[in-house]
Amino acid sequence: MLFGPEHIACTRSAFQSAERLTGKHFGFGPDGWLRHPYDVRTLALLREHEVNSSVFAQLFRYGAGHPEAGPRLRGSDFYRVCIQDNRILDAVQRSGSFIRLMPLMLYIAVHELVHIVRFCRGESDFNMPAPERIAEEKRVHEITRQALRPVASPELDLVLQCFSDDYVIEGIYN
Repeated sequence: MLFGPEHIACTRSAFQSAERLTGKHFGFGPDGWLRHPYDVRTLALLREHEVNSSVFAQLFRYGAGHPEAGPRLRGSDFYRVCIQDNRILDAVQRSGSFIRLMPLMLYIAVHELVHIVRFCRGESDFNMPAPERIAEEKRVHEITRQALRPVASPELDLVLQCFSDDYVIEGIYN
């Protein structure tokens, strides 16, 4: 299952809101995201190594000058958020009417952006060993919850409740 135009619009909107919420949480100025370069790709545009059937999103770091960086991202490392459409759509479908796409995408977007900020600021090591990743995921989940407080809603609360300490929302790979 791939995202259709309405899902892509929802994803775009979720990341726009996530930039605002995450930036506010971390005290970004107007150019804050320029120092934290990233792009977002959905399943249809992912390269084979960016596909992961066990997560909702996967984060990759690419070096400066990577051919896919584009003019906006050239000159520094950048991160790619690899959205796994099929996993997300399956989760929404299996939940019946409980989990809605927009709050789930907003959670995923804020979660990924929190990781990016922490990596860019040196607060976390992108190449950390697996045992440290578990603790990092817990920290990022808590920061994500805090960043989402200004937009709390019953639908978002359901999404937050779904992410217990044992659930892995993403993979992090070079």
